[in-house]
Amino acid sequence: MRARSLHLHFRTYEKLRRLKKEAEADGAHRVAKRIHAITLNHDGLSSGEIADLLDASRSKVSQWLSNYEQSGYEALLEGQRPGRPGRLTGQQQVQLEDIIDSGPQAWGFLSGVWSAPMVGRIISEEFALDYTARHVRRLLHEWGFSVQRPRRKLMRANAREQNRWRRHTYPGLKKKRPNKTAN
Repeated sequence: MRARSLHLHFRTYEKLRRLKKEAEADGAHRVAKRIHAITLNHDGLSSGEIADLLDASRSKVSQWLSNYEQSGYEALLEGQRPGRPGRLTGQQQVQLEDIIDSGPQAWGFLSGVWSAPMVGRIISEEFALDYTARHVRRLLHEWGFSVQRPRRKLMRANAREQNRWRRHTYPGLKKKRPNKTAN
């Protein structure tokens, strides 16, 4: 089997070096690593030498070089990873969004604000699917729902009295030292 050797035009080589720097700046380190492999091969290194330098398997480096030969720069970019398909169907998702829009009190909860465990309970009861609270938060974020934290405020609080306490009483409390008794 003969060694693969890419011969790039000067402008293409410079463009790849620039794209590598941009990828590193953007945090796309895997893309930068693939581009680096292409430029190293152009500089005369073999797949094995590149693999040692970049701490990658030789077969991966060969695959990157082959992909670049066949499809160009786009073959080095990150693709969409398939992952496991969601368990909620599109119709169930729409139904759940309607439930969330109707509010938790419409579903018998005392709180006026949804929480991830509450939504998880609705998913379990309505669709017979069990999700962790963490995953429910992730789903809600994907669907465009935002996390809202309640502000604790006394209902009958007097703003003038609170301000007076904050300015006069509290600083006096901070300055006092505990009494030390001599033994």
